[in-house]
Amino acid sequence: MQRLALAAADIQDFGAVSARTVVAGVEVVCDPLGALFLPETRLLVVSDLHLEKGAAFARRGMMLPPYDTLATLKVLEAVIARHDPAIVVSLGDNFHDRVGSAHLPDVFRARIAAMARGRDWIWINGNHDPDGTVDLPGQSADELHYAGLAFRHEPSLLSPAGEIAGHLHPAATVVRREKAVRRACFATDGNRLLMPAFGLMSGGLDLRHKAMAGLFDRQSLVAHMLGRDRIYSVRFANLLG
Repeated sequence: MQRLALAAADIQDFGAVSARTVVAGVEVVCDPLGALFLPETRLLVVSDLHLEKGAAFARRGMMLPPYDTLATLKVLEAVIARHDPAIVVSLGDNFHDRVGSAHLPDVFRARIAAMARGRDWIWINGNHDPDGTVDLPGQSADELHYAGLAFRHEPSLLSPAGEIAGHLHPAATVVRREKAVRRACFATDGNRLLMPAFGLMSGGLDLRHKAMAGLFDRQSLVAHMLGRDRIYSVRFANLLG
């Protein structure tokens, strides 16, 4: 919940803790709250919100704390306030199941509408929510090609340079003060970038996992790890695993 604590603080305090990098010639900013910002086009990217995850589990008879949607939306509100984007792209698994957006309580629907006011908003379809959203602002699409980049939920080995994707929830581990520290991360080799899961109840998959095989040039791969109050950029060779 460290991102929720940061979001509740003064957003102006965190402008210097982001990490800038380049993907296929496009400058991007990795925000420690877990969003990617493209300054030239004022486009903000988040991925794997997994809204209504607690409700989805409850429908299956498994009780989880019911606060995940509110917590995730609070962090999203903070990162939107910080960057004031013209376009917001949510890279799939926006909701944890197919009916999540249809059952979304009105109070959360109103918060999303307020964030989307005056902006273009694109919901990329994911494997958890392939049918798009219901009665929410913006439009749904399987993928988006914009500003020289391709935005989609699942990364493709066939994709040329310039892919921004989610789905895999990348995470990385380093040793700090003689202890192993594992964090969600942005992962990029300069050709492709994988987004961390933005949902606060989402897990992570290590960059050495077999699902990551072939996606990156490991000699160029950098994990931009989400720290408590900043991004830590660590080359793949220096990660545990």
